[in-house]
Amino acid sequence: MNNILFKTPSSSKEFEEYDLFRWEILRKPIGKSIESLKDKYEDSSYHLIGVIDNKIIACGRLHFNSDNEAQIRYMAIDENFQRKGIGVKIIKLLEAEAKKKRINKIVLNARNHVIEFYEKSGYKAVRKYEGSDTGIPHTTMEKIL
Repeated sequence: MNNILFKTPSSSKEFEEYDLFRWEILRKPIGKSIESLKDKYEDSSYHLIGVIDNKIIACGRLHFNSDNEAQIRYMAIDENFQRKGIGVKIIKLLEAEAKKKRINKIVLNARNHVIEFYEKSGYKAVRKYEGSDTGIPHTTMEKIL
């Protein structure tokens, strides 16, 4: 997968494509509107996309909960590109950004069917997450950097 360009969206068109990708993978299948993607951290977050031939095939977002804690959200990989190391690469890049900001802990709320994926990257389950608006069971996980 050496032909993937990982970058932050750099234009309004690219942000629109990124939002549409996130929605189509994560929210549309469960009946959520595209507006449900946005939260209070959207504008201050670090956004990352994986692009092949000008098409977004992966994404992840990092926002900052405090001076020492960040949170990963909206991890999504096109199903045709899953299990190829792309998700692991996104996590490493998000963690590198967190380290630049002197963050020492990352938290996330993983859908239960992907807990093992995050565990392979060093995340530990800490509790059942009750705040999801998706109806999908989640677990809060964390990693000390």
